[in-house]
Amino acid sequence: MIPSQFDYHAPTTLAEAVALLSRFGEGAKVLSGGQSLLPLLKLRLGTAEHLVDIGRIPGLEYIKEEGGVLKIGGRTRESALEQSELVKAKAPILHDTARVIADPLVRNLATVGGNLAHGDPGNDHPATMLALDAQVVATGPSGERVIPIDQFFVGLFTTALRPGEILTEIRIPVPPPHSGGAYVKLERKVGDYATAAAAAQVALGPNGAFVKAGIALTNAGPTPVRCTKAQQFLVGKRPSDNSFAEAGRLAAEACSPSADRRGAVDYKREMARVLTGRALKAAVQRAEGR
Repeated sequence: MIPSQFDYHAPTTLAEAVALLSRFGEGAKVLSGGQSLLPLLKLRLGTAEHLVDIGRIPGLEYIKEEGGVLKIGGRTRESALEQSELVKAKAPILHDTARVIADPLVRNLATVGGNLAHGDPGNDHPATMLALDAQVVATGPSGERVIPIDQFFVGLFTTALRPGEILTEIRIPVPPPHSGGAYVKLERKVGDYATAAAAAQVALGPNGAFVKAGIALTNAGPTPVRCTKAQQFLVGKRPSDNSFAEAGRLAAEACSPSADRRGAVDYKREMARVLTGRALKAAVQRAEGR
């Protein structure tokens, strides 16, 4: 199949892109990497009267640390995230996530901002960003606004981005010493969407107990799922097979997956339990320097 007819726009400034989106309203879509949007248009699962390509706008591709915050430009490609030494040093969970997205050809084009803005609960970055307590910067007709990641995903393929807004930056607090994170994904084949996946980011205190935990699941509901009860349970506990198992059980209770070709509801919930335990164990090993 081929997409229905649309007009293509290639602005060279952020202001021009915002103006185009504001002008065309709901008929306009932002084209970033295009690895999610274009297949939907080709299969006619989605439509657009206007595509606003932000690929020619300078200053939207970067990975840097400023004032204790890791900042990632919305147009930063997955391959850049995968190869970044700064990411590997400060937030290896992001490296885990980028390297299991699709395949190298897709990662050379796909963008981090696009992965989030698409609002697909099967995408990998949303759960990781929840675990990291990230913030999203949206730029629109009224300027910039910062959206906490817990308020960003509001429904299936729906985010808190307003008409005319573009996701321009992701901000992640640099984890403190004795922190670690991991993303563990189950897929039918390499490059597939997750049957289930778990993101875990932890910080350990001087006595080795958890002082903070972030846990979130991929493809476990209409939006990425933060496992609040599992997080709360871990605080003050020492890492152990028992604490990992209980956190996994609580995480499984938090999810509401749908049955599809990747598995039944009970199977996905069980995999969420198992993968949460594995992600926590790997995160703790990193936090302990192992």
